[in-house]
Amino acid sequence: MRKAAPLSIRVPEELSERLDALAKATDRSKSFLAVQAIEEFVTVQEWQVAAIKEGIAEADAGKVVPHETAVEELSKWGTKQP
Repeated sequence: MRKAAPLSIRVPEELSERLDALAKATDRSKSFLAVQAIEEFVTVQEWQVAAIKEGIAEADAGKVVPHETAVEELSKWGTKQP
């Protein structure tokens, strides 16, 4: 079992009620579902931040496509043009 750290948060009452209903429907605890939701959120946010940093680094290194070229390529999407 992983070591757990306590975390106290305040959520709107409606969200707490929805979480409670979901916990009952899935036979899970509210804490379990909250941890799962936070873990998924953090994973997505970490990926997004990393992708943004990578894009900025590539732009700083000059690895960019001129706007006109990008627009020309995108205008071909959904057509049979090569």
